[in-house]
Amino acid sequence: MGNKFYLTTAIDYANGEPHLGHAFEKVGADCIARYRRLRGDRVHFVIGMDEHGQKVAQAAEDAGVAPQAWVDDIAGRFQVAWGELGISHDDFIRTTEVRHRRTVQELFRRIQERGHIYEGVYKGYYCVGCEGFKLEKDLDADGRCPIHPTREIKWVEEPNFFFRLSSFGPWLLERYAADPTFVRPKAKMNEIRNVVTDGLQDISVSRARVPWGIPWPGDESHTVYVWFEALINYLSATGFPDERYTDLWPADLHVIGPDIVRFHAAMWPAMLDAAGLEPPRGVWSHGWINTQGERFSKSAGVRVSLREIIDRHGSDALRYFLLREVPWDGDGNFSFERFDARYTADLADGYGNLVSRVLAMIIRYLDGVVPAHPGTNTLHAARDAAWTRYTDAMDGYLLHEGAAAAMALVAEANGFIEARAPWTLAKQGEQAPLADTLGALADTVAALTVMLAPFLPTKTATVWHALGNGGQVTPVTGPLPSAAHQKVLKVTPLFPKPPAAS
Repeated sequence: MGNKFYLTTAIDYANGEPHLGHAFEKVGADCIARYRRLRGDRVHFVIGMDEHGQKVAQAAEDAGVAPQAWVDDIAGRFQVAWGELGISHDDFIRTTEVRHRRTVQELFRRIQERGHIYEGVYKGYYCVGCEGFKLEKDLDADGRCPIHPTREIKWVEEPNFFFRLSSFGPWLLERYAADPTFVRPKAKMNEIRNVVTDGLQDISVSRARVPWGIPWPGDESHTVYVWFEALINYLSATGFPDERYTDLWPADLHVIGPDIVRFHAAMWPAMLDAAGLEPPRGVWSHGWINTQGERFSKSAGVRVSLREIIDRHGSDALRYFLLREVPWDGDGNFSFERFDARYTADLADGYGNLVSRVLAMIIRYLDGVVPAHPGTNTLHAARDAAWTRYTDAMDGYLLHEGAAAAMALVAEANGFIEARAPWTLAKQGEQAPLADTLGALADTVAALTVMLAPFLPTKTATVWHALGNGGQVTPVTGPLPSAAHQKVLKVTPLFPKPPAAS
């Protein structure tokens, strides 16, 4: 078996429907998980729901239902969406589960036992929308939260438990220096280093008047502050404090949005060190996906439903579009016009058309059997070069570049068909050149199907079967395999074009 690779995403807050912003993060992380499995790693991929806190309790009250009934319904909707998008998670953790409560209380018991918790009184502004405390400098000119300007900001004075985060600044800076790739992309590493260098404040980690949460260990008049409780889900999913938790921990990669880097890159490692546990090995911050100049989020208002977007061209096409169009290390835009254009150019006229042409010619000219061939022509060289570019990109989590490498090879293969004209070779009885040509094309289709499997899991399974293999693309831990001697099958159009408007 390969190396352990424990991968997580941020858990989604249970106060609304899943939207494209949620989907972007899950699809990207799933692409990473599928790629690592493809390369032979033992992947454990965790997603889930953040179900406690004042905002959730308020949403349940507004709906006239109990908080548990509310979160059960929301969690079910998210799970249906992730199933439809082919998210291959190994665990779906919910913060209302007993296993999570057990881990949270044990972790804070250890932090407290080691002297990193003290009691005090919190005085300051609180944004219910963010479930977060705000300094005056964090507010806009009208004294409101810039992320939730329509919500009233509240002045709060209450007894809390505090975590001595301020004492972990030097330790964090040493870790960043020892591993400059701990937070990626590099701009986010620079950002968090500057935050820590400027000085960290001790943080309130409990709430005294929010009953919908996990009771503080030893004092049930407090609940654990939802942000810190939510972070601990990554550890809960390992079975901590059971001994076998180290089979998974530490996490190899936390995939998160850019607005929560501080929690994951400073507070979370500090909490773990305070409890005597190893911190995670890496944090990746993707960018925002925007439409009409605004990012997808519940607070910004979702103008188009995830259902409508999936129905446009199917879940595989949406997965590909998001990860090809939006840089995984930056921001990008969604529009139906761009979605349609990518679908037509890259999938219908590109990969889908190439697969159909190559399989049809092998069936027509060679009785459906991929011929033996030397595997040394120019297309094989292009295939091997594309594979190197692809693996370099995917190893570095630059998913958009991995997809681009695959599509460049599609263009090479289509050009090879036009240059070699297999129909002419068949007509003239040129068996050796025909075998070399169609053998190279079959190998290239097989390579492309491997490369695109993390992006298009359903469609590539269909192609893999048509190439004479099983239903799922098999791991490639060495050189790319040859398709020689395989019996191929015809496929229906993988990405049918919508009928033209009359």
